[in-house]
Amino acid sequence: METPGLVMHGEAAPFSTALRSLINNPLYSDVRFVVGQERQEVFAHRCLLACRCNFFQRLLDTRVPSPLVLSTVPAEAFLAVMEFLYTNTVKLHRHSPVSFPLPLRGRSRAFPHRHLFLFQLCLEFVGKILDVELVCEALQVAVTFGLGPLQGRCLAFIESHSKEVLRTRGFLELSAPALLPLLRSDKLCVDECELVLAARSWARVGAAVLERPVAEVAAPVVRELRLALLAPAELSALEEQNRLEPLIPAEQIVEAWKCHALRREDTAPGTRCRRRRGTLPREHHRFLDLPFK
Repeated sequence: METPGLVMHGEAAPFSTALRSLINNPLYSDVRFVVGQERQEVFAHRCLLACRCNFFQRLLDTRVPSPLVLSTVPAEAFLAVMEFLYTNTVKLHRHSPVSFPLPLRGRSRAFPHRHLFLFQLCLEFVGKILDVELVCEALQVAVTFGLGPLQGRCLAFIESHSKEVLRTRGFLELSAPALLPLLRSDKLCVDECELVLAARSWARVGAAVLERPVAEVAAPVVRELRLALLAPAELSALEEQNRLEPLIPAEQIVEAWKCHALRREDTAPGTRCRRRRGTLPREHHRFLDLPFK
């Protein structure tokens, strides 16, 4: 009976260092890429790319001409992929990881990296470093590309840090589809008055950028504001401001007034009366009989 051999392992660090030295190194390279709008030249090695990634294996089997032009892929993201393929590690920075999932998820078929483990590493990294300034940017990426787990982590973070997040530039730059999940949340730690002000600021920024009326920009999201939670004096003030700068449809304000007058939420279909975690108590809330859920 043959004696099984003993596997001996060399030191990992020198091996990794040697492979890292080959990243974007013209020495012995046999394939060249031109990536990004800046047309940055990147050198690589066919055999390594082919054995590490099925996409490159298929691509390099087609005898495509060199250099391979990938103009839709940012150079930073491409080099991160190269680093991972060569060394099985990647260094991510505080302000760069959010951009990685975009080309890795890939709207373009030219560079579909969504199956790479690197994509999951990037999402995991973003989740670990979420903070008040970064979370809205991460949420926008998650909503745009349908990244459910990342969206859930972003929402949970915002629910716990609502007031701080509403004051950030990232909040003002959210798209309407990204803002909607926030305004639908019962767990926001912020009062409805502050949400109305934040929605107005968001709509003003969007109106200036898109050169459209504030009310038109706000239309997709303002229905999620729970105006019936406001006290009568607050609702009157909002109504007056709405005359000066239209933000909320008049019928939505009327629904809120009906909720006050009849003191029954079910008499005003479509009116959202459910309290949020951060809703400050008002005297009329007892008539709604809708505790925070």
